[in-house]
Amino acid sequence: MKKIYVIRHCKAEGQAAGAPLTETGLKQAALLADFLSDRDIDSITSSPFERAYRTIEPLALRLRLPIATDDRLAERVLSVRQHPDWRERLRSTYDDMDLCFEGGESSRTAMGRAANVVKEALASEHRNIAVVSHGNLISLLLKQFDERIGYAEWEALTNPDVYLLSFSAPLQHPPDIRRIWTD
Repeated sequence: MKKIYVIRHCKAEGQAAGAPLTETGLKQAALLADFLSDRDIDSITSSPFERAYRTIEPLALRLRLPIATDDRLAERVLSVRQHPDWRERLRSTYDDMDLCFEGGESSRTAMGRAANVVKEALASEHRNIAVVSHGNLISLLLKQFDERIGYAEWEALTNPDVYLLSFSAPLQHPPDIRRIWTD
């Protein structure tokens, strides 16, 4: 059995790639390390965004594991323009997976890049893999394995959050999906 721990970053000071964790976020990262430290995690891959990397850093230090960064785990860009109705636009991208706004990325494209990270993790020798990313991309990754996941599930994600994907066979579809983080 392979386990993928899909982790949403802790509370951050903003949405920019370089946005740091807040003081609360730093405390959450320490709690997250405590929560995950006994799960035999043997590989960590993170979004290159500061808030994702710093979320998993305490666990990586404790386990003495390197953190591989992967651009495919960066948050999905909905649009390069700021729209006051961005939530409604985001909701519509769960209904139309190919909808793409100015300079943005469709849900299908974002889902595909995140799913490829998981496929590569499943093909690796690692058994318990932590994958750290962002809310919208995580909800799309989960949707890849359970089409019922959509906007409401994205809205319900917390900072941090952890979902466990358990694969009894290397490319089992769908895996068992469970939210294991408790606020």
